[in-house]
Amino acid sequence: MSAQLSDTAWRKSSRSNGNGGSNCVEVAMLDTAVAVRDSKNPDGPALRFTPMAWESFVDGTKKGSFDTAH
Repeated sequence: MSAQLSDTAWRKSSRSNGNGGSNCVEVAMLDTAVAVRDSKNPDGPALRFTPMAWESFVDGTKKGSFDTAH
């Protein structure tokens, strides 16, 4: 992982279930991007998004655009 991400403050998703659940993500706000990683694998890869793309994703999530029928 790049030094930029290893020194970054990560925050866990507010949707995490509090006991370290199995479907947790962490988000870090960088100078020119937003990084997302799997909380179970903090040394693994991270996805980077432009701030605009991240904002669109969060907005779509809040509106239920990605909900799936179970």
